[in-house]
Amino acid sequence: MLNIFTLTFLRNNRFAAYAFSLLFLSASVLMGISIGSLEIPIPSIMKVFLEEWFCIQGLNPDPTEANIIMKIRLPRVVLAALVGAGLAAAGAGFQGLLKNPLADPYTLGISSGAAVGAVVTLFFGIQLPVIGSFTLPFLSVAAAVIVIFLVLFFARLVHPSLTLSALILTGIIFSSFLGALISLMIALTGDDLKPIVHWLLGSVSMRGWGYVALFLPFFAAGAAALLISGRELNVMTYGEEKARLLGVNVKRSKYIVLLAGAILTGSAVAVSGTIGFVGLVIPHFIRLLSITDHRHLLPLSMLNGASFLVLSDLLSRTIIEPSELPIGIITALIGAPVFGFILIRRYRGGRVHD
Repeated sequence: MLNIFTLTFLRNNRFAAYAFSLLFLSASVLMGISIGSLEIPIPSIMKVFLEEWFCIQGLNPDPTEANIIMKIRLPRVVLAALVGAGLAAAGAGFQGLLKNPLADPYTLGISSGAAVGAVVTLFFGIQLPVIGSFTLPFLSVAAAVIVIFLVLFFARLVHPSLTLSALILTGIIFSSFLGALISLMIALTGDDLKPIVHWLLGSVSMRGWGYVALFLPFFAAGAAALLISGRELNVMTYGEEKARLLGVNVKRSKYIVLLAGAILTGSAVAVSGTIGFVGLVIPHFIRLLSITDHRHLLPLSMLNGASFLVLSDLLSRTIIEPSELPIGIITALIGAPVFGFILIRRYRGGRVHD
């Protein structure tokens, strides 16, 4: 855990924050590849990388270890890192746009919407022409986009100024309703959807490079759109009227951030299931370092979101080895107390900060 000196140093040095985040991600990736039912030493991992990527001969890595690294653990770790980065970026984008630290894909109901889209696609075996194997993430993203606009629409009906209470309560209502729809499908179809339910709890187990290739285009598009919107998010924190006076196309910027967040969330759910609280915990942690500029908050959230999910996945597959826990359980056990801590801070002393 970071000590007070380290936190103070990182607060006053953005370069140090980037350097620490990159080192933390590198260490997390190496741990994720090294630790498992078969322990693989770090030097052995480096030998495999040098031979596979840089064609350096004469290192003679163990063929079994090389096969485990390149075909099983590395794609799993890469997918976990990309999903974590995507969810953290989506959470940071939603929080900046809505000026609300409790906004994230999970609490807004977007993850549940994407899950419904994914379950319907998987259960009915839907495959759209032209896009083929991309049908699952495409329909999951489409469902996420629909849900986010429905949540915002109904939240404004509850309170025109889109308060914290209205937004969170609307998100909870939609999450509950969509979760009930999935449960209803399971009840009506017997055991057919039970494997899908386990998958929806969140997992990157048995995901090969094909899943990475499936997620990567959506991740690149959504992350690029959010990173480009960093300046606009900074300006909009001062209010929409001031943002317009400073030359920001507020309506366009809103749609870009919302669509980018929905793309990241929907495609992440399509490849890894529903993983909650990443978009809530990580941006909040970065803000504790006094980093509120979205041009830095977004990339730092992505780096640390990647590390967080890689380590959560490592914990999920080692804590009750040889069995695995769904990764969503690990993130919820960490994220729920943080969620409560943020709520206490906002409502402390009876002052509600809507």
